[in-house]
Amino acid sequence: MSLQAVILAGGKGTRLASRLNGRPKPLIDVAGTPLLKRQIDALRAAGVTDVVILVNHAAEQIQEYCSSNDNFGLSALRLIDDGEPRGTAGAVLASLDALGPRFLVIYGDTLFNVDFTRFIAEHDRSGAEATLFLHPNDHPIDSDLVSLNDDGMISGFHSKPRPADALFPNLVNAALYVVEREALRRWRDIAVPCDFGADLFPAMLAAGARLKGYTSFEYIKDIGTPSRLDKAEQDLIRGVLTRANLSQAQACVFLDRDGTLNELDGYIRTPEELKLIDGAANAVRRFNLAEHRVAVVTNQPVVARGECSFEDLRLIHSKLDMLLAETGAYVDRLYFCPHHPDAGFEGEIASLKIRCSCRKPEVGLLIQGAHDLNADLARSWMIGDSTGDILAAAKIGLRSILVRTGEGGRDGKYDVLPDFVVDDLAAAADFILNSYPRLEALAGSLVDGIEAGSLVLIGGAARTGKSTLTGAMVDRLRTRDQQAVVVPLDRWLRPAELRGDGVGGRFDIPAVYSALEPWLDGGGASFKAPFYDRFKRQQREGTELSIERDSVVIVEGVPALLLPIETERSVFRVHLKSDEADRRTRVINDLLYRGLGDRSGSEALYEARLDDETAVVERVGKDADVTKSLDECFSKEWPHA
Repeated sequence: MSLQAVILAGGKGTRLASRLNGRPKPLIDVAGTPLLKRQIDALRAAGVTDVVILVNHAAEQIQEYCSSNDNFGLSALRLIDDGEPRGTAGAVLASLDALGPRFLVIYGDTLFNVDFTRFIAEHDRSGAEATLFLHPNDHPIDSDLVSLNDDGMISGFHSKPRPADALFPNLVNAALYVVEREALRRWRDIAVPCDFGADLFPAMLAAGARLKGYTSFEYIKDIGTPSRLDKAEQDLIRGVLTRANLSQAQACVFLDRDGTLNELDGYIRTPEELKLIDGAANAVRRFNLAEHRVAVVTNQPVVARGECSFEDLRLIHSKLDMLLAETGAYVDRLYFCPHHPDAGFEGEIASLKIRCSCRKPEVGLLIQGAHDLNADLARSWMIGDSTGDILAAAKIGLRSILVRTGEGGRDGKYDVLPDFVVDDLAAAADFILNSYPRLEALAGSLVDGIEAGSLVLIGGAARTGKSTLTGAMVDRLRTRDQQAVVVPLDRWLRPAELRGDGVGGRFDIPAVYSALEPWLDGGGASFKAPFYDRFKRQQREGTELSIERDSVVIVEGVPALLLPIETERSVFRVHLKSDEADRRTRVINDLLYRGLGDRSGSEALYEARLDDETAVVERVGKDADVTKSLDECFSKEWPHA
């Protein structure tokens, strides 16, 4: 079906009078181009060739502008004077006989860049009478909000002002619609003035109409005041509009909920139990400002257990929206799994007690989110507090960050290692937005001379950032289409009761060499890499690790430079150092986090290892090909920025 667009251009633009200089609002200059032209250019790019402009104030100027531009090359462009002010819906209803069977409704004071193909396809799939473009914003408290059912159909309109304690999702009507003409015929005699958002759509919903909510982060802004116009022009110049279109692949951050965003204190069953972790809202706000799309992906078995209804969960997530909004933060999408595989709970819902593809570590929700947000997985992240979060990220190819809040990885359900570990969500935001770009630059300088089939050894004292640098180097190698395999030596830590003296007694170095020997001799290798539980200090059977002959192998760990390597392969040795006072703090905090003693005991263990581990590692590090420090990458003041 061909698509028509209706542009509501009858307003006087009183608030923009100082910028209009007598022109009608649709002709306001936006970074050198009248807004109307920008709108029609965007519609033409989406395949719209028939445009109706509803005019009133200074209509002759709009007519002259269109004529002088040859009607923008459209196959049909008509101006209809809607006469007396009727409101947005009233103007469309009065012109209904001149409109096509389906049309877009565009407000004449909005600047937008939207993937209309997706928008209209969602309308088609839903079978709705109208589809409303919705988005979260950073001020939902003073915005008119819309709520949805689980199937994405609109369940309510919630105009401001609202009670201070009211809980509604952060979904704002962006004033962009796809409408079926036949759905409006029965409303032609509605009292005017009549607006779509405040009057017509709520009346249609009350009468049983099917209205779809289409949620998107894409750019659509009202530029009806000088300050909003200035902001929109800045966004245009900075490329924000172009980057926000869903046709462009997006950098995304997928967040676990409990233990990552909010405090973990058993299951959350009511909105009152939801409390954000300190700094979490500001972290989300930082992602918003950096144009990283944010999606929450959470397992909620309390629904299957009968301890929380779907409506309760909607209220909990509305509370989450409102708490984030206090800092001007928002999430672009939220996905939850209500299932649970195990039966036997009083009040459980039998239909939800199933093994599904959406409960993490399964990846159904991540796949859905990646599709909805058009995620560029190579630039996207998963942040969570459990091994299930980390395994899900690994399955789909997302870089993973484990936070030490909540479970902090202590659940031990899956033998999987995160790419990076940080203290909390605030630290994760700082790492992704500040430290990681610096790490990428450093990693890039290190991998430049590394060829296929090379061995890289990354050693250094504990907590100097060996695994962190390894993760960044792997990313850089893969962008060059080089296969990289990481061999973390911590997997070969001996169980506490089997350890000998010194660093050599803590790691099973002969077993590492034996596993790598076929590859070191020029072939491929396949072996069981054990898994070391850092919390229980126990080693158990791990997973199969396969290395192809031409893979770049990165062996990282405290004793990496102590390995008795005999090979004809190219070997590159990296030694990491760190400010000792900072390293001391990190080591002690890590020991405390792992529950390996009190502070005095952790301090004593740090001191003991200065002699039997650190001194040995520093001595062999003098023969490395390069010595580096990651301290600058994590500094608040980075000299290379």
